[in-house]
Formats: sequence, C-alpha cells, structure tokens
Amino acid sequence: MRKFRRTSLIAALCLSALVGLGLSRKISFTPNIWYLGLSPVLLLLKRKSLLSLLVIVGLGLGLGLWRGSLYMNHVYQLKALTGQKVTIQATATADAVYSTRGQIEFTANKSQLLLPDNKPLAGSFKISGFGVPMIYRGDKVQVSGKLFPMRGSNQARIAYAQLQRLRGNDGLLFGLTRRFNAGMQSALPEPMASFGLGLLIGQRTTLPADITAALTAVGLVHIVAVSGYNLTIIVRGVGRLKLGSKYQKLLISLGLIAIFVLVTGFSASIVRAAIVSVLSLWAWYYGRHIKPVALISFAAAVTGLWNPFYIWGDLGWYLSFLAFFGVLVIAPLIAARFKQQPKLLTMVLLETLSAEVMTLPLILMTFSQLSIVALIANLLIVPLVPLAMLLTAVAGAAGAFMPQIAGWLALPARLLLTYMLDLVHALSNIPSALVHRAISLIYMLAFYTVVLLVVLIMHHRRSKARPKGPIMNTLNMVK
Repeated sequence: MRKFRRTSLIAALCLSALVGLGLSRKISFTPNIWYLGLSPVLLLLKRKSLLSLLVIVGLGLGLGLWRGSLYMNHVYQLKALTGQKVTIQATATADAVYSTRGQIEFTANKSQLLLPDNKPLAGSFKISGFGVPMIYRGDKVQVSGKLFPMRGSNQARIAYAQLQRLRGNDGLLFGLTRRFNAGMQSALPEPMASFGLGLLIGQRTTLPADITAALTAVGLVHIVAVSGYNLTIIVRGVGRLKLGSKYQKLLISLGLIAIFVLVTGFSASIVRAAIVSVLSLWAWYYGRHIKPVALISFAAAVTGLWNPFYIWGDLGWYLSFLAFFGVLVIAPLIAARFKQQPKLLTMVLLETLSAEVMTLPLILMTFSQLSIVALIANLLIVPLVPLAMLLTAVAGAAGAFMPQIAGWLALPARLLLTYMLDLVHALSNIPSALVHRAISLIYMLAFYTVVLLVVLIMHHRRSKARPKGPIMNTLNMVK
C-alpha cells in the first residue's frame, strides 16, 4: 500500500480546506457528530496510507465549508443593509488621504453596527466623508452614512459620511511611526519622501499619481507595496551579521519581523509573508527542510480560514500566493538545472521572471494590461532596493531625531532615489511600455494547467539533493 509523506498530508489538508472555503459560497455546512468523530480517527491511522489521505481531505473540506458558512452570515448582513443609512464604530487601518470633493478617505475594520441595530460586522470598509481634519491608523471613529457592499479587498463602502473621531491611538509605537514619517518628509523632498516610505513600509497613500502610474507601467509597483520582499531584506541582513550563534540571529529576526508587522498595521500581505518567514526561520534553525508547496498551502489555509473574504474576492491574496509559487517552486527548479549555483543577479532575474509568469495571466484577465519592460525594469532596480531601504531609513531617522544635520545624512538616499525614479520615468516613457491585452477565464486556467504540468515534470527529473544556503535561502519577493 502506498504511503504518503507527512508534508503531502499537510498540503492535502490545507488545499482541501481552501476548496471548502470556495464551495461555501454555494453550500452551507454545519458539522454533525459523525464529522467531529473523524478527528479521533486520525490518531488511529498511524500509517500514511490512502485511507489517511481520504480522511484528511474530508476533514479539510468540512472545516472549510463550516468556516465559510459562518462567514456567509456576515455577507447576508451586509446585503441586508444595502442602501440604508447606518452608524458604525470602527478602527482605521490606514492613515486618511484627501479624495474627491474634499473628503478624507481611509479603510477600517473591527466594526460595530450601532444603528439601525447593534451587532458586530465583519470585513474591511472603505470610508470617505467629512467632519474631522484627519484620521490616523489605529484611531477609533464613528461613521454615519449609507452603506453599499463592494467586491474585492473591501466588503462595503460608506461615502459622504459624517465622521467623528472617538479616540486616537496614542501608543508609543504609533507615536514613533508618525514622528519617523514626519522626519522623512523634512529630510527628503517630494516625491522622494513618499517613494522612500513606500519602499520601507509599503505606504502608497501619499505617493503622487504620476509615480504610481509610472511604476505600474514598468511592472515595479510591488516594490512600494508592503510585502514579503521587505521582510526578506530585513531577515537576510540579519543573516549576514557576524553574531555568536544561530539563536541570536533567530531572536533578532523574529523581533524585527514582529516590529515590522506592528509598524505596517497587520496588512494582509505582510501577515502572509510573516507566516512564511517565521516557518522558514523555524526550519532553518532546526536544520529541517519544509516543502515549498506545503509551506504555501499552510500559509494560504491559515489566512483563508482566518478571513474567508480573502478567498471570495481579494485579488491581492491570489497574486501573493501565485508569486509565492513562482519564487519558491519554479525559480529553484530552474536554478537546479544550472551547473553552478546562480549568482545573486541571476537569481533576482529568475525569481522576478517566475513571479511575473505566475501572476501575469490573472493580471491580464482582470486588468487587461501587460508591461513589456517589466523584466528589464526589475533587473535594473530591484537589486538596489535593499540599499535604498537602508539609506532611506537613515534619512528618516535623521529627520526625526537629528534635524540639524538631516540634510547631509539624507544626501546618499536622495541621490539613489533620484536615480531610481529617473530610471522608472525613462522606462515608462518608452512607446507602448504598457500594452492592453485581455484573456478569458478558460485561457487563464489552461495556462496554469500547462505550468503545473511542466513543474511536475521538472520536479520529477530534479535530483533529490536538498538546497543549502544562508538564512531564508528560498524566501524572496512576494507581491
């Protein structure tokens, strides 16, 4: 009888849970006694056999269906409030920006409906309105206006709302973050200050529209989106420090990951990357090797079960894990065919190409646009991002704590950011740098099917030698 590896069973459990979450949009499920009784059965199945696999798949499907069915109740609640004037209390998840007609706009979660009923609401809300000069991330606000459901990463929208700031977030960490942002603005001129904040913490709200458009045209918008790439740079930097032990590197890396997640506000993309980073660190510390597919499946299942709205409409969630698959699975398979270990620049090219290949079909189907200079732009600019992050952090700290000499300390960052932005503008001005092409759902699924078959063939032919390398050898850019 065939035996399955433990990692294969874990991947099967996670993938079946994701399938259950997807099916829960159409199928309602409440676990019965027979389903709950499957859990103790797993303890009796010591052999990793086909029966174990079937039981695990059944458990995963049931778990996903059950969790999704619970969240569907929140969807029905939001639909029932469509077009009604509501009053809610919520916590801002991003600093507000000025939008159309003088409104301030921000996103919020942890919502409590006050009128016309009193009950909690799930999901993320996009809110714009009047009544206060500014809302900062972490502030508790009261919002009154008409509610309309949305698709995508936000589940509902309230526009032209009356806003009231109930309580500000005066915590030490938020105070330091705001001081650092102000220091960045004083040390660097615009748009370099906003571009630097985008590189460091993924803050794009203050980035000028022309810079965002240029980054999109050259396929570089991911470098100003908080993602696993930021964490990779931080953790790899710790890995190169000459410290006494692996334990010290582990503690410093975990501490920096925790601080970075707190500073960026538990955004969905950085939480996904943090899960992968922590698991990779754990495997590195104990000298173990985690199969990339199991790692990706586990991170996807954890985030999907935590918030099923990701599965039901968050395009960024899908792009993240498609890029994960390209970087953690496809790029190493291609690199393994080289006679020698590829150098850093070659790996950047392979990882960028692999991520682009995996995300391009979904982007074409959704946005109908293709950057023909994305590969060269990533090759020329992405290797500079770690140095730019370091110099930008120095500039921001100098502006916050040493304003007298901030101009001198910020000069290296200013020169490098100017070069990067000039290069982005030059590439974006190439005729037809961004072309508009669309594909259907059938073509997209056919493409991913072919890619999966190619990966399976390459994996079958690959030698069983496990890669060795420094800390986080297989974790890199995710979008």
